[in-house]
Amino acid sequence: MKMMSFTETRRNFAAALDAVESDAEELVITRAGHEPVVVVPLAEYESLKETDYLMRSPANADRLREAIAGDRSGAGVLHELVDPEGDPGRGVV
Repeated sequence: MKMMSFTETRRNFAAALDAVESDAEELVITRAGHEPVVVVPLAEYESLKETDYLMRSPANADRLREAIAGDRSGAGVLHELVDPEGDPGRGVV
């Protein structure tokens, strides 16, 4: 996680945003007398929000942890995606 002052960020704003995008690493911007803020790529932010939403339910969180543990132990099963409309090229990601 990279940290920059607001003044430094302002001087190098485009480069700072380019680094966040290309490195997929958070940028913490600090300002005297203010709470630091974090800049992240939108996809990362959306992923964090989705994970937060899924983990709010204790039952769902337990189910996800069990599934992850099962997959890591080799008990996972690989399935081929199938397009419901029958187009074999569209269903595989």
